[in-house]
Amino acid sequence: MTAQQNPSLASFTGDANPYGGGDPYADYRTADLPFTQYANLADRQLGAGVVAANDEFFAQRENLLVPEPAEFDPEHFGHKGKVMDGWETRRRRGVSAEHPWPTEDDHDWALIRLGAPGVIRGIVVDTAHFRGNYPQAVSVEGTSVAGSPSPRELLADDVKWTTLVPRTAVGGHAANGFAVSAEQRFTHLRLKQHPDGGIARLRVYGEVVPDPAWLTALGTFDVVALENGGRVEDASNLFYSPATNTIQPGRSRKMDDGWETRRRRDQGNDWIRYRLVDRSRIRAIEIDTAYLKGNSAGWASVSVKDGEDGEWREVLPRTRMQPDTNHRFVLPEAAVGTHARVDIFPDGGISRLRLFGSLTEDGATRLAARHQELGG
Repeated sequence: MTAQQNPSLASFTGDANPYGGGDPYADYRTADLPFTQYANLADRQLGAGVVAANDEFFAQRENLLVPEPAEFDPEHFGHKGKVMDGWETRRRRGVSAEHPWPTEDDHDWALIRLGAPGVIRGIVVDTAHFRGNYPQAVSVEGTSVAGSPSPRELLADDVKWTTLVPRTAVGGHAANGFAVSAEQRFTHLRLKQHPDGGIARLRVYGEVVPDPAWLTALGTFDVVALENGGRVEDASNLFYSPATNTIQPGRSRKMDDGWETRRRRDQGNDWIRYRLVDRSRIRAIEIDTAYLKGNSAGWASVSVKDGEDGEWREVLPRTRMQPDTNHRFVLPEAAVGTHARVDIFPDGGISRLRLFGSLTEDGATRLAARHQELGG
């Protein structure tokens, strides 16, 4: 089965210029990719991993999911050659002196477990710093397998793979972006490079589709958490860091692992608007300012609305925030809604927002229906 690609995205092919010194990203080829507004489902913080690869002779497969941009050190060589920050395989060869070239079908592959299963909206195959040693083409397939399958189980003949990115020529030292339109829930990807070469990073953007049976078993859970299907819809300011950080798993580990805005010089305030996993009853709130010591929000409030056309209702009034502190609030009565908004005054940041509650009966029904519709 093949998913249709969006041909309107900019494409890059061919070698980049050899590195000539200075900033290695100065001639990096990239473009605005609209699907990057979605969460990265292949984020290590969500639990993603590269579970297997057929070859990683020059550079390890795990580098594909490193969150930071790929680095380049022109002087770094090892026993096997140039050390690259990415996944790089050896050069493929033909079967004889008369046929020294790889065949049309030759390729290398890596299996990726998504950190959160979901619908994929776009994929970036980043070949940063692979200027003359990138693959000629790439392809990406997806599948949905329950539980925690081993690489052997994923490669079994009875596993159905859907083509998300057909075999497509790519360019070196470039962010090769591909829009995806398959309305299915995927748990794993198979990335292929034809016939060999190196890829620096893989990003998989989409919408989390959680397992409703798991959420029902939990009972009370964080209804805005990214891993449970919550998402950021909009924010007033993204100057220093993305708003999606506020619904990532775990506590913030450093200052840029939260959300921080630029300094305001007016009488306004900053905010983030969220969509919950589905209609929920919120009973408790956590607002964490971990590692935000001189730049945390001064005050914060939380509002909820029920439905797209609902009215915002403040459920946590404007409350003083302390630096580097996890603030906990039990609501006097459950707040029912589909959306939430945190307002901070006047600016600054928070590291995490947690909204603890449970799905309403109609919210649970809708979530189960969508999970089934998407093949979960």
